[in-house]
Amino acid sequence: MRERSEGTSEAANGIAAFLKRSPETATFEDIRRFQLHLAETGVSICSRNVIMTGLRFLFRVTLRRHDLAAEIYHLREPQTIPLTISVDEAKRLLAVADSLKARVLLSLGYGCGLRAGEVVRLKVKHIDSAQEIIRIEQSKGRKDRNVMLSPVMLNLLRQWWKVRPSRYDTGLPAQERWLFPSRKTPGRPMTTRHLNRIFHQTAEAAGIRKSVTLHALRHSFATHLLERGTEIRFIQAVLGHEKLDTTARYTRVATGVIAKIKSPLDLLSEPRKNSKKSREASPPA
Repeated sequence: MRERSEGTSEAANGIAAFLKRSPETATFEDIRRFQLHLAETGVSICSRNVIMTGLRFLFRVTLRRHDLAAEIYHLREPQTIPLTISVDEAKRLLAVADSLKARVLLSLGYGCGLRAGEVVRLKVKHIDSAQEIIRIEQSKGRKDRNVMLSPVMLNLLRQWWKVRPSRYDTGLPAQERWLFPSRKTPGRPMTTRHLNRIFHQTAEAAGIRKSVTLHALRHSFATHLLERGTEIRFIQAVLGHEKLDTTARYTRVATGVIAKIKSPLDLLSEPRKNSKKSREASPPA
């Protein structure tokens, strides 16, 4: 409820600043002009939809202007295909990482499908080598999930633990220690901004020219699993997607799967198979 209240307040302040008067006196034309203003000033479709949700609540519930609330619509966001890197590019990325820390961080993104925030917030207690899983606690949507802990990933984590800075660990139980503590703020993990910087520097060193972001490692994790025949329901579980439709979009990106689909054009040049009946000898007259 607090989120709805804050969103409504921001929308009310936004339209009041645009109109230079109270939104109580707004008209249909005022709403239309405000929407055009948002589009012309470069506000994304996603952000505009959030503002429109706040406005609709403002006019429908707070101001009881049902006539205006009924005229506020959401825009359909364009469907985009996730940008990924190839298997060879993933190999190069990890090979050119300039430190063990960078290699471990990027391996967690690509090898486990973790989001940036999930990587930096890992603690010792989240690594379960006995069950070969990494536990992700209270991530997006306030949900917990488990992801695989491969032998290669476990070996990298053990190497990192031996050289990890420990100056801020005093008085902290071992299980509660951050795997990647901040270099500047005691008791806090490294920032996602720092992790993003490591990714872009490494991607440049690896000669990856695509306009990829750190999140492309998570996209690539899912796509490469799909190309290797992993059941899509398992991919959905390790990614933490609530809806299968969200995971299914990777079928549009899995180039290995797409390339194996036989085009009907190729079928035209293949010799026509004779039916069973035509192969049978005709009965004597």
